[in-house]
Amino acid sequence: MQELQQGQSKPLMKHRITNVQRLKVAYIMSRFPKLTETFILYEMLAMEKEGIQIEVYPLLREKTEVMHSEAVKFVEAAHFHPFISLPIIRANLHFLWRKPRAYLETLWTLLRTNWGSLRFFTGALGIFPKSVFFAYQMEAENINHVHAHFASHPAAAGFIIHRLAGISYSFTAHGSDLHRDRHMLYEKVAEAAFVAAISDYNKEVIITECQGNYRDKVKVIHCGVDTEVFRFRSKGTPYEKGKNPFMILCVGTLHEVKGQAYLIKACYKLQESGIDFVCHFVGDGPDKSVLTEFAAQAGLSEKMYFHGRQKQERIAQLLQDADVLVAPSVPTSDGRREGIPVVLIEAMSSGVPVVASNISGIPELVLDEGTGLLVPPRDVAALASALERYYRDPVLRRRLGCSGRETVASEFDLYRNATKLAQQIRMES
Repeated sequence: MQELQQGQSKPLMKHRITNVQRLKVAYIMSRFPKLTETFILYEMLAMEKEGIQIEVYPLLREKTEVMHSEAVKFVEAAHFHPFISLPIIRANLHFLWRKPRAYLETLWTLLRTNWGSLRFFTGALGIFPKSVFFAYQMEAENINHVHAHFASHPAAAGFIIHRLAGISYSFTAHGSDLHRDRHMLYEKVAEAAFVAAISDYNKEVIITECQGNYRDKVKVIHCGVDTEVFRFRSKGTPYEKGKNPFMILCVGTLHEVKGQAYLIKACYKLQESGIDFVCHFVGDGPDKSVLTEFAAQAGLSEKMYFHGRQKQERIAQLLQDADVLVAPSVPTSDGRREGIPVVLIEAMSSGVPVVASNISGIPELVLDEGTGLLVPPRDVAALASALERYYRDPVLRRRLGCSGRETVASEFDLYRNATKLAQQIRMES
């Protein structure tokens, strides 16, 4: 690859591939392997089926005892590095000596555009040396393109690599990474080859932040699920067979943004109405003790089960028995906001009727009365009413379950959307 002359600030020419070369794409994410971010893992697997070689460059190594079996091969080959080391120092000195203007301008851009956000400013300082090292490694390994998941630190890393190594980059904007803090978003979009927004809602947020610019650069590419793993169920649930109580399922990190507290309140109303139900929570997080105590105070301990983190196959099994999947997401005071919860796509792919909050991009997946039921966030009465409708109306459950499956198969299929992403990357590499 042709290098820049010393002092030149423009990025290098992109690595162009020939017909005999296999496209090499580096994936950057905040943490890996993170059990709750299955959409990244399975997207990488789908991209491999598109004939793309994936290299994983996490900003942090996630410490976890539970890991998807498919993640093992990526973990074994991932480029895990500390924030500082002798090789990282050498890489920074290399670029500082060979391309001082590009190096210093990139660092200055990161500091200038993130000023005013303590989290992003300190994060930019923290990831800069390692991202410079990634640029050095990717040059040596002839990486053709960088794709980052999340518009926050991973996209900033892609920006750094592009500036120093000239490798094209893109990033996917999901939920809180976009809505909580948009420092430097304009610059990230301006220099990206393209941006993947998981919803039209997110696309418009990005374009608004970019003052109406770069509309053609922002592509709506939905997250998808494997519709064979989350297969459409052909049999009735244990409740429908008269064997078990009505089963409510809620999957997600136990955190305020997921809104589990409002589901517990709604379940209290169901109990007051004499409805026989059980509610299963899958996931772990900072609010676990608060939520379990809240359930106990409401007298619902015997009806509520907290399963902790579970692998994909276990979630798929639970969906086969669930009578309804609830995603009671809420916007938080610190700006967190869901994009389109992947568990909604998984549930709808399985034919499970869903209830979700009417926020962000969720209505693009869940059409009220068409593919599910939507309720205002934090509206306990509306949530309880939607659950009671499903409880009392098997025709509604079947109708919305079937239409939900059709929507996922046509618009949110993992492999179909991976093909779209792969085609976009090939156009830029």
